[in-house]
Amino acid sequence: MKVDFLEPTTLDEAVALLSQHADNAKVIAGGTALVLMLQQRLVAPAALVSLGRIPGWDFVRREADGLHVGALTRLRAAERSSFVREFCPALAHAFGVVGNVRVRHQATVGGNLAEADYASDPPAMLLALDARVNAIGPNGKRQIPLSDFLLGFYTTALASNEILSEVVIPPLPASGRAVYLKYTSRSSEDRPCVGVAAVADIDESGRCRDLRVAVGAAVETPQRMPKAEAMAMGESFADDLIDAIADEYARSLDPLSDVRGSAWYRREMIRVFVRRALKEVRDGHR
Repeated sequence: MKVDFLEPTTLDEAVALLSQHADNAKVIAGGTALVLMLQQRLVAPAALVSLGRIPGWDFVRREADGLHVGALTRLRAAERSSFVREFCPALAHAFGVVGNVRVRHQATVGGNLAEADYASDPPAMLLALDARVNAIGPNGKRQIPLSDFLLGFYTTALASNEILSEVVIPPLPASGRAVYLKYTSRSSEDRPCVGVAAVADIDESGRCRDLRVAVGAAVETPQRMPKAEAMAMGESFADDLIDAIADEYARSLDPLSDVRGSAWYRREMIRVFVRRALKEVRDGHR
């Protein structure tokens, strides 16, 4: 089957091409995921709309409303960006543990999110940071909270003729702390069996003003548990409170089974790594 390879030079042109080809086109940026899917004949689009010739969307910058990361920014560039490292070292770490350095030199931030692969590192960290994505479509731009963007296995809130243009992460308070922990059950370069991101704001007396914990890879989409997070509000992070929050995450989430671990095993690892993440933010990681 012949596949048309289309190379627009603007996002608006790319959107127009997607609209023209309806559901028979796929967007390709770094190609680290889509090329494998094409090789395995999991997808068979009539057209590929490449974003490789579109300038200006591979940026990282600080603005008044937070950190902006262009969708075409390579994961390696995001990992090494001084803006990202100063803004939130845990976010730089989450970008930096994806696959290996060859993958990160090719894969893009936008592609990583738009693929909606459950076994990925950045989405959980970005969810805990209350990130949102900007999308461009035929009706203009719209902003989507990441919590509403990731809908299920390889499924997002993007319409077939929309393109993710950038990710925006609101600023953390000066007293904010964050950590991302990745657990692999097979090899150091493998995709995560469980990923846990924790973001906390703790006052001078050690009491919690805000807590966000997102679990990824073990579940269909990264998940936060507001009921468990609320247990920490106004409280000191004593070990028994940390254990109770970790138990609530393990009890409430519905883990997956795959080659990286059974549902039972993942449930136990959720408990372990939520506990570890909370202890790390309590002890001062940022």
